[in-house]
Amino acid sequence: MPLYRQILTQMRQLISTGALPVGERLPPSRELATRLGVHRTTVANAYAELAADGWIAGHVGRGTFVAESPQAKQPNGSRSAKPGQEDVPLPPYTARLDNGYLWPMLFADNGGDDLLEALVSTHALASDSRYIPFTLARPAEELFPVEEFRRATSEVLRREGRALLQLGPSDGYPPLKDFLRGELRREGIQAGERELLITNGCQQALDLVRKVFLRPGDTVALENPVYPGAIQTFSGSNIQCLAVPVGEAGLNLDVLETLLARHRVRLLLVTPSFHNPTGATLSLDARKRLLEIVARHRVPVVEDNIYGALRLRGRETPSLKALDTHGLVIHLNSFSKVCFPGLRVGWMTASAPVIERLRIAKQATDLHTDQLAQAALAEFGRRGLVTRLIKKARQLYRVRLGRLEAALEAHFPEEAQWFRPEGGMSLWVKLPEGFDANALLVKARERHVLFTPGRYFYFQAAEPNTLRLSFPAVQERKIAQGIEILGDLLKSELRQRRRQPGRREAARVALV
Repeated sequence: MPLYRQILTQMRQLISTGALPVGERLPPSRELATRLGVHRTTVANAYAELAADGWIAGHVGRGTFVAESPQAKQPNGSRSAKPGQEDVPLPPYTARLDNGYLWPMLFADNGGDDLLEALVSTHALASDSRYIPFTLARPAEELFPVEEFRRATSEVLRREGRALLQLGPSDGYPPLKDFLRGELRREGIQAGERELLITNGCQQALDLVRKVFLRPGDTVALENPVYPGAIQTFSGSNIQCLAVPVGEAGLNLDVLETLLARHRVRLLLVTPSFHNPTGATLSLDARKRLLEIVARHRVPVVEDNIYGALRLRGRETPSLKALDTHGLVIHLNSFSKVCFPGLRVGWMTASAPVIERLRIAKQATDLHTDQLAQAALAEFGRRGLVTRLIKKARQLYRVRLGRLEAALEAHFPEEAQWFRPEGGMSLWVKLPEGFDANALLVKARERHVLFTPGRYFYFQAAEPNTLRLSFPAVQERKIAQGIEILGDLLKSELRQRRRQPGRREAARVALV
């Protein structure tokens, strides 16, 4: 049941039993959201539906109260009562509409309303130069070769500007597809003309996969924790999501095999290289075993390879698509982590029948990806600038990851643990038992340090003592400064807990 419905159901029970008496003033949505550990929108949606059904009433300047006259309106005025709501008044329809109360009830899906919006509110501070932002897994802007990209864009506009500003093929700009097929061949992936689709980044690719493969009631297996955009995409539309735990070695294949044996899973989503948020990477043997498992159960695999080009240490490992002998892998990638995320250009590689169905779904969504962006990236790549940019990014991010790990060793308490990633953009931290990363973030923001609490990456069994540190967009000096601040906060909290053993024990009990 969505969180907002859990809240409104319990409040109806409290009102029905008299635990919340008539005329009782309710806490503001922001205050209640803080108490419950959810986003304000979640509580606002619960309040909106309670008001629409007459359980509560809002008064401008005074607040929100339990309905004062519990008496349902009869057919001469409005509506018949629902079972269990016979004595509840209904606020005027115009008031509900004018105050925005009606709209949340008309939305088709409320899933995830406390997820990405909460992340955005934290990420918005990242552009403030006063903050040290370990929040966004995105490229370092100082690497962007703006002048070279301007020249590439000018060239394609000079050469074929009128054609680019017209409608184009829904599967993608042909020269870009040619460039990408060459890149894929170097990775060991053979993609024919009808086996490649250009998308508006990997987020659209995930949405297209959902539309083509999943119906209401179907089951999908997701990593847990996982990229929040995947939770938002797959958790709605009455789709059941099964959690496959991710550890330091990547996806737990024993759990995956058990789930596939017990459930009719329609799809598996996995990030085998530099998983977001943990940074974990599946070994070659683990990748082969994963492909054996899904082949045995005939389950398609969506491989998110968006970080694949950012190996910072260790040996290169073939992608699942390069190892796939059964044609079950749908391979997703994007320029967003290596070039310019604002252009929103990605691609999908799969068997021709799959790409054709995805192409039709994309055509119904947006006709095609922006032609000028595709052409500029094709020219940028043709000049060798994509390869050069990836090389520079690897060099810079390798230094920044090293600085981050050195700072963690120097400043974090020994009770904290972290995964050592082989690449990507993020490092995953587990705080000491009993800590809440959200509470730490509140204190860290006061000292102008930002990070992403781990709870936003879970859709089941969230671990509140986890957090993600993204490093590419943070300068080395600020990395050391920010980690020292976080370390000081953690050590201070640990000292307080050691002086108050009863409090420490209570925290453990609360977590259980």
